[in-house]
Amino acid sequence: MAAQVSFNNKLSRRVLVYILLCSSFLSVVSTFIQLYSAYHENITRLNNRFENIESSYIQSISTSLWDFNEPLVQQQIQGIVKLPDIRFVKITTGFGKIYQFGDENAELKKQAKYPIFYGESDIGEILIGADYQDIYQRLWQQAGFIVTAEFVKTFIVAFFIMFIVHWLITRQIYHITSYSQRVTTENLDEELVLQNRSKKTDELDDLADAINCMRLAIKNDIVKLEEAENALINLNGELEIKVYDRTAKLAASNQQLQQSLDDLTLAKDQLVQSEKMASLGQLVAGVAHEVNTPLGICVTSITALKEKVLDLAKSVENENLTKSQLTTTLSLLIEYQEIIERSLNKAVELIRGFKSVAVEQHTDPELNINLLQHVNDIVNTVKTLFKRKNYSINVSVDPNLNLVTYPSAWNQILTNFMTNSHIHGFDGRDKGEINITFTESNGFLTLVYSDDGVGLDKDIKKRIFDPFVTTKRGQGGSGLGMNIVYNLVDAKLGGTVKSLPVKKGCSFQVKVPITHQEDLK
Repeated sequence: MAAQVSFNNKLSRRVLVYILLCSSFLSVVSTFIQLYSAYHENITRLNNRFENIESSYIQSISTSLWDFNEPLVQQQIQGIVKLPDIRFVKITTGFGKIYQFGDENAELKKQAKYPIFYGESDIGEILIGADYQDIYQRLWQQAGFIVTAEFVKTFIVAFFIMFIVHWLITRQIYHITSYSQRVTTENLDEELVLQNRSKKTDELDDLADAINCMRLAIKNDIVKLEEAENALINLNGELEIKVYDRTAKLAASNQQLQQSLDDLTLAKDQLVQSEKMASLGQLVAGVAHEVNTPLGICVTSITALKEKVLDLAKSVENENLTKSQLTTTLSLLIEYQEIIERSLNKAVELIRGFKSVAVEQHTDPELNINLLQHVNDIVNTVKTLFKRKNYSINVSVDPNLNLVTYPSAWNQILTNFMTNSHIHGFDGRDKGEINITFTESNGFLTLVYSDDGVGLDKDIKKRIFDPFVTTKRGQGGSGLGMNIVYNLVDAKLGGTVKSLPVKKGCSFQVKVPITHQEDLK
């Protein structure tokens, strides 16, 4: 029994050491890979932040400098320094005036200078500096978490593997070993019986049967003991080789299958994300083009208004201002003011709609919204993609319908529907009709979307929600638009989506459970 305990301890320690060594090595390699990837992601995010500052902040700063609005300039550069990793900002105007904020003596790892233009006038430059302190801090925190999680996982897995190996194999081996040590010519009638075995036999049962056969053979003919022992050794070797070969083949097959599944899942996720970002990029281009028109009108009107104001001031200064001139000038100023106000309101409405769509799609919160206003925002934003087309878009929603939902999901669903109608349904046409109808009944919100386009083939209609199904194969179609709609409705909104039979065009029904704000209180 002492030998059994010693064997048990040595085997357990050896298995535990091997498991811990292999798992620890893999954990360290995985940790380094994750930290290296995270470091490059942070550097890329910092570079993108510099590009965002160049595209988003410099234009507003140039306006503030041109208007000599120093408090606003200070507030804007303070806002830049508050961005992650940004430590110092310095603006030098063409007149030698300097505005700066942040730690000028910080050890800056990245610096960039950008010229500041107002119109075509170069009015100064901006220096932006950043360091990697926050990046290193995040990497240390991430490293601590990863190492802790990996080692905890390693010890848990090692414990369960040792327990399973002991329960299924080791303790039976101990039992067989103990029986073999007790066998003598005086107790050959004692049969070897493995305890707590299932009805299905395995190699251990075969081994036990072999030992019992050997025991009977010894009992029947002790002279053949040496031959029986040699046969047992050969049988044990064969069994071990079979177990090893089968285990190796099974492990290799499982590894190949898992790798293939991981590659397919990663490729699908990347394609879905690319499809979403491409849709958002098209919206950005369309809205930017639409906003350019009212802003151009504002610039023209302000220039004319400025000329009239200067003429009026000159007349007042020369003391030759007449009543008719004053009346005419005031009328023109009021007219210019109305033109500017209308143009700015139009631009604000376009930007507000796009901001609602883009920001919610990025942050993905669950919010209480007015459905009619949200649908109108989406439609007005998506319409910029096909503004040269004469499409009739009819929206039917109860104006008093408020609900708690994921606005980003509806953004993507309606965007994909309308984009499909434009690209596939109305291909080669300048006119078309789209109907968007929302109804509430029995705790469910139902969307019926339809168009009078070319419709769907029977084969395409059966597979419309499968990934990579498209009628524009080789022409830029990814085949993921309707698959994204299905996943959003099924996984995020907890509803169903199906294609409805229609005589002309195509129609889809989305049905999801509805939640109101008062239901959450």
